[in-house]
Amino acid sequence: MKRNLLALAAFTLTAAAAHAQVTITEPWVRGTVAAQKATGAFMTIKADEDVRLVSGTSPVAGVVEIHEMAMDNNVMRMRQLKDGLPIAKGAQAELKPGGYHVMLMALKQPLAAGEQVPLTLTFEGPDKKTFTREVKAPVRALGAAPTGGMGGGMPMQHKH
Repeated sequence: MKRNLLALAAFTLTAAAAHAQVTITEPWVRGTVAAQKATGAFMTIKADEDVRLVSGTSPVAGVVEIHEMAMDNNVMRMRQLKDGLPIAKGAQAELKPGGYHVMLMALKQPLAAGEQVPLTLTFEGPDKKTFTREVKAPVRALGAAPTGGMGGGMPMQHKH
């Protein structure tokens, strides 16, 4: 029995070591108002090999998707990245208002400044195997985010 447990532990360590090293820094979530059912999560992600951020989950949201905002004919448009967000080896992906972000939809309650939002982000490595990283993102007050982001006074369309 002890030998089986040691073998299982060694296998688990080997499997974990096979995944890319992903570093997530400065995560945060934009606060919401009472009736708001969606918000964004932002962070910086760096990986030691090519990876793709493909999905996420959170207990505060019914739906979590990877999105991009971009100007299209003077209209800010948001769309889901169905194939995820590629992050090149050694590169840094900035998820920030007005650009790439993790979209939290079907929120189960309002998110107030100072709360912590747990996120599980799923990545795909170059071998096409997926792995997850846990993040606790503090909620920032609605007006505390940098300007020019989601809902920053520009016309916006949400496309899936």
